[in-house]
Amino acid sequence: MINKQGLWFVTLFSLIIILGIYYVTVKDSDLLSTLAVNGNGSDVNNGEVVEATESSVLVSLRVKAEEEMLKEMEALQTVLLDDEASLQEKSDAYNSLQTLNANKGKEESLEKIIKEKFKLDSFIKITSDNITVTIASKDHNPTLANNIIRAIQEEYETNMYIVVKFQG
Repeated sequence: MINKQGLWFVTLFSLIIILGIYYVTVKDSDLLSTLAVNGNGSDVNNGEVVEATESSVLVSLRVKAEEEMLKEMEALQTVLLDDEASLQEKSDAYNSLQTLNANKGKEESLEKIIKEKFKLDSFIKITSDNITVTIASKDHNPTLANNIIRAIQEEYETNMYIVVKFQG
């Protein structure tokens, strides 16, 4: 009699094999036709046109930043787990991990502040004393950018170099 774990293993393994065979047998031209992109940045799929929105720009920025952060965290964790690394290297790696986590939390809180005060979707990237704010808006308003800079600067005791970009 087969147990539940064995059944799940066989089921998932079969699914992986089926997907692998499908990937190998499907033609590259079929894949490219489903991913065709016309000149203005909209995806074409079976006659349907799907336009890229401002929020998709923010999502892509978030994904890219998340990937970079994960790579950096993996490198730092490798140093922490390395038996040949000195105590100073491990301490620096630990402090860098703490800084990354603190920056991630601060980025989320600043995005929440912008959402509450200005009713705008945003993406914030913090690197040392630089803060880059990307706003999903077609309106490039210098007064709004100045107000956003002031709202962010209120959260810090030291002066920060803040840049506001409008994507749209």
